[in-house]
Amino acid sequence: MSRRLAVFLVVAGLWPLLVWPNFVRVVATDERAFDDGPTAYLLVHLGLAVTSMALGAALVWLGVRGLRRAGRSARA
Repeated sequence: MSRRLAVFLVVAGLWPLLVWPNFVRVVATDERAFDDGPTAYLLVHLGLAVTSMALGAALVWLGVRGLRRAGRSARA
């Protein structure tokens, strides 16, 4: 993996990790989120956020691994 691709993966992975927590906060405070417990509106959006953040974390992990390997290759 090239260093450029690794940096792209880290940046692309950080984006959902930065954006989705705020979105979840906004959705959780919406009047449609609770009605004697969590509503489908909240659960669906929470599922989307968790999935997106998990994929973002995976991209960051892959990008960091790529950067480490690119650094090792450059030193060798």
